[in-house]
Amino acid sequence: MTIDEVKKRFVDEVKLRAYDDKYIDRKEEREILQVALQAGISFDSARAALGQVCEAQDYVLESKVLAQLKDILDTSAGNDGQVDEKEFNDAVLNCKKWTKGKKNDVQCKKMVIEIIQDSSFKTSSGWFSSWFDKIKREVGM
Repeated sequence: MTIDEVKKRFVDEVKLRAYDDKYIDRKEEREILQVALQAGISFDSARAALGQVCEAQDYVLESKVLAQLKDILDTSAGNDGQVDEKEFNDAVLNCKKWTKGKKNDVQCKKMVIEIIQDSSFKTSSGWFSSWFDKIKREVGM
């Protein structure tokens, strides 16, 4: 295969997976990158190309959204060592904006909760209850 054929196949793979919803989740991203690796493209080049195709086609790349959310939460936790309810809600709003409405409130809350838990961020709590535990129960986590 020539490099142009590889590029065309790569773009076709991205469009095929994102055609219906314009959203590339982590599973679809892994499949696309696997195709690129099998075609002899390096991982870094494949990720860069995937980002470029998504940008050009106005597709949402879930891993990019997750990275942006993690950055926001890192900053929020960096101020006082914990994420408070307002910072959580701001992250959820940003998630909805960055996913271009492809994820609903509950899905965005779950994404933010997973990042908080995976990164071991502390959350603020009130005198008698924890807003974070309440939200986790609301979304079924």
